[in-house]
Amino acid sequence: MDPGPGSLVRALRSRPKLNPSTLNAIFLTHKHIDHSNDINIMIEAMTSGGKHKKGIVFAPSDALKGEDPVILRYLRTYLEGIKILGEGKSYNLGELKFSTPLRHTHPVETYGVKFALPYGEVVFISDTAFSTELIKKYFPVDLLIINLVLNQPKVGVEHLTVKDAVELIQGLHPKKTIITHFGMSILREKPEIVAEQIANLTGSIVLAAYDGMSIHLPEFLLE
Repeated sequence: MDPGPGSLVRALRSRPKLNPSTLNAIFLTHKHIDHSNDINIMIEAMTSGGKHKKGIVFAPSDALKGEDPVILRYLRTYLEGIKILGEGKSYNLGELKFSTPLRHTHPVETYGVKFALPYGEVVFISDTAFSTELIKKYFPVDLLIINLVLNQPKVGVEHLTVKDAVELIQGLHPKKTIITHFGMSILREKPEIVAEQIANLTGSIVLAAYDGMSIHLPEFLLE
């Protein structure tokens, strides 16, 4: 999901190493460069430079069409398929079922994703301004993952704030929440301290993501 700058290098340097040639799909929430910079590189890696036609890319239409498409046309032929994301649409990837319940409020076409797993509903809320529609469309949820960029709101910046995260958790009542994709105001406060503050305000379990974080979802949701 969202292969931003350095995705391939970080995958290969991780311990244990992550092998991009084993990927079956890439999911792009939106085309902003911090989310899409390495999508072409990861398509190359997933398909072994086009030697093996495989994999599906799920992406908004403006990542593929218009004046500023971010997915190179010649690389599209390397893929088994491309699925255009849309509001209220559902998708299958083998036995994995997921949906994009809502188009987010953001300068480019943007979607979050809701995974329907045997052990719970996992929701990833990508970049967006807050609206109560987020609560209406993503409920119910067991694990909530939030892109939390701002400590305080900024005029004209369509990203979630700490206050928004509190309202989302209070409205969605997830079993657990992970905050990620921090802006500088969150990093200055330290994400783990921000997570603790949100947990205290909501009475929920809230964790801050970190580089290399790994969780085993069935145990994580059931413990």
